[in-house]
Amino acid sequence: MATAFSSDGEAALRRELGPAAAAPRGDLDGFYEMGRAAAFVRGGGFRKVALQFPDELLADAATVAARMEAATGAEMYVLGDTTYGSCCVDEVAAEHAGAEAVLHYGPACLSPCRKLPVLHIFGQQPLDIGRCTEAFRELYPDRQTRVVVLCDVVYAHMMGELEQQLRPEYPNIVFSRVVCGDPPGPAPPGEVRQFGRQFPVEALGGLQDCAMFYVGAEGLALTSFMLTWNRCPFSSFDPATSCGRRETLNVNRALMRRLYLVERARDAKVVGILVGTLGVAGYLVVLQHLRELLRRAGKRSYMLAVGKPNPAKLANFLEVDIFVLVACSQNTLLDSSEFYRPIVTPYELELACNPAREWTGNYFTDFRDLLPGACAHVELPPAVPAAEAIPDVSLITGEMRAAHLCDHPSPQLPPSTTLACRDQTRALAEISPAASFLESRSWRGLEQQLGQTPVSKAVQGRRGIAIAYEDEGHEQP
Repeated sequence: MATAFSSDGEAALRRELGPAAAAPRGDLDGFYEMGRAAAFVRGGGFRKVALQFPDELLADAATVAARMEAATGAEMYVLGDTTYGSCCVDEVAAEHAGAEAVLHYGPACLSPCRKLPVLHIFGQQPLDIGRCTEAFRELYPDRQTRVVVLCDVVYAHMMGELEQQLRPEYPNIVFSRVVCGDPPGPAPPGEVRQFGRQFPVEALGGLQDCAMFYVGAEGLALTSFMLTWNRCPFSSFDPATSCGRRETLNVNRALMRRLYLVERARDAKVVGILVGTLGVAGYLVVLQHLRELLRRAGKRSYMLAVGKPNPAKLANFLEVDIFVLVACSQNTLLDSSEFYRPIVTPYELELACNPAREWTGNYFTDFRDLLPGACAHVELPPAVPAAEAIPDVSLITGEMRAAHLCDHPSPQLPPSTTLACRDQTRALAEISPAASFLESRSWRGLEQQLGQTPVSKAVQGRRGIAIAYEDEGHEQP
């Protein structure tokens, strides 16, 4: 685990980039849907447009930008690196360039954005319809099976042809439709709207009686689907390998791991709220909701914006007992086994801190489902005096812990050791647990130390990169 917190960077410097694994060389216009994108730009009258590519498509970015400028007359800005996950629209980077709209290329989580108009261009990947149909028949020999067909967004353009092949044989089959942005109004009864997918289930007798067939490779999208609809049996077809299979991922085992993290969250006293998105609609509301929830639960919280979280970054916050990541539905399920502290989702934190929320077997990866007015919102119960609270015992440490909510933090001052003279006016300031922990460190990062550092002339430094300076091994004059 030590290598996860710090390394010499050799792996990153020696890594070789392979060729782009997506766009066919002879059909860039079709793959990137140049005509539809140009119509979107001209129709909106946009003069500055940001083009967001995932890493595997960056090789085509310059060509696509040049063709789009020639077709629209607008200025195109390529976003070279995303602030968070590439599946989310990076409105922050787009606003830095003064963009009026965003063209998002590649796979997407389809989370609704807050400000800028967005056009999603998934990239039309090929799909062997014949082999997919054959795999479906092998997985579902009973023609009366109730099945919902889901797909990765890059194969959405082929679902109409697949439906033509399967509909005559399977009368109880339903194909989901990819929807960009939130449709107006709530979903009607008998219809499911989640993860940018929309499909009716009323005719199938409810979602709990359906099987799920996913067209796409194994990844975060499939994992999120399986955890959310964990009562439905899943099968999948991977177009890259042309193989169909029943998903053998032990969902219950994955849920047990997540419920263990809920227990860790109940034991935590200091919680770090990781801002994992600045573009998904509602992220500010859920941040405020989590802060209020932690305050009512008697826990300290700190909000941290560190970009893409990794073990090295979060290992700097040793005073934090557990982190909660506010991100899109695909990036929120972060495997924290290599991290110094666990990382939970907003839903798991609610299970830990909201006594009114009980585990029902349903799992929510979209934090917007927890907000007031949403399908899974649960109001915080009234405060309970500490003397009347039901005792609770940690399943991990075996120690007693508080399991009730309070309306207001205790007005009593902390012990005298946490009070310090803030300035010469003798004003008192309370030192937070994080500040106390920082004071106990032998090294606290870069410090100005004004007037204590001797002045020296600038000298020529080393040349090259840190792993191999040009004068490495030679005596310095």
